[in-house]
Amino acid sequence: MPTLFIPREREAGETRVAATPETVRRYVKKGIDVHIEAGAGLGSHRLDEGFIEAGARMVADPEEGYAGADMALKVGAPHSDEAALMPEGLLLAALLWPLNDPASTRLLAEHKVTAFSMDRIPRITRAQRMDALSSQSNIAGYKAVLLAADALPRLFPLMMTAAGTITPAQVVIMGAGVAGLQAIATARRLGAVVEVSDVRPAVKEQVESLGGRFIEVETDEALEDEGGYAKEASAEFLERQQAVVQRHVIAADAVITTALVPGKKAPLLITDTMVEAMRPGSVIVDLAVEQGGNCESSVEGEVVERHGVTLIGHRNLPAMVPYHSSDVYARNMLAVVEHFCPESEIVLDFDDEITAGAVVAHAGELRMELPPRPEEN
Repeated sequence: MPTLFIPREREAGETRVAATPETVRRYVKKGIDVHIEAGAGLGSHRLDEGFIEAGARMVADPEEGYAGADMALKVGAPHSDEAALMPEGLLLAALLWPLNDPASTRLLAEHKVTAFSMDRIPRITRAQRMDALSSQSNIAGYKAVLLAADALPRLFPLMMTAAGTITPAQVVIMGAGVAGLQAIATARRLGAVVEVSDVRPAVKEQVESLGGRFIEVETDEALEDEGGYAKEASAEFLERQQAVVQRHVIAADAVITTALVPGKKAPLLITDTMVEAMRPGSVIVDLAVEQGGNCESSVEGEVVERHGVTLIGHRNLPAMVPYHSSDVYARNMLAVVEHFCPESEIVLDFDDEITAGAVVAHAGELRMELPPRPEEN
């Protein structure tokens, strides 16, 4: 049976872990030898003792862990010093984001690692249990609303008191993907009035089923790809969308932006002029900030104030809820391991849609077209 290694994440601010005692028990039951780097689960409040009780063996450092590993599970892409420890032929599963971070994928190819990118898993029924993008976006949408509610100097719900009636907060959510839909549900649970904008008219029914009001923008463009993700919209459509959405944003108490296009810079939806027109004390949470941001005024990794409006540009919101984000991510990983190890050994079948779609490097070769190196531009 293969040996599976789970290292401690080394990216600053990354609190998640790719396995939990629950999934370790499942691996051990299958006969998989599980090695975990000491302290790997501390950021998500899992002690080493819990992994040991589940049947894992603790190792002191990543060098020891990678040395005998056949598979490794991570949250984020490895840095160069960690990639150098990986043995040739290792099967690595992680959120690699090869279109946004092509250098890491090239590095793994150079080390002849078989790299399975969790963000490239095709959206098919058979792969739903592996869908880490959905599991993590769900948590990000939830946390974004809590951040907005905490920063807003007013209440979210309607309150009728002896001192008078407090009207509910007006929340605009831009993007009705997984994060946006969870943001709608969370804001509604907190009592806000929610309006939603999305380039895909087909999501209107989902928005309304959660109690949101859909902001419609007429278009003849096909703005959804075969996988259900938003496609890059034309400049003409984005201009029309801005014009329609602008009055809703200006009237909002809180705006949460979630609009992303895979492999592309995030679309600009909120200009600085729109921010200036918002009421003082309003809040914007930009979930697209790591890909350039949906809001012109947001700053990656910072909370700033512009024109009296608070702009929250935190990176990696799932890492702010590490216990449950690790829980669901570890279950996604369990499904991946079961895919590759249906019996007693690792099977790489490139005729399989999941393997072919998400393995981005194998045997020293890239298996997808990456953006050019900086020197090639």
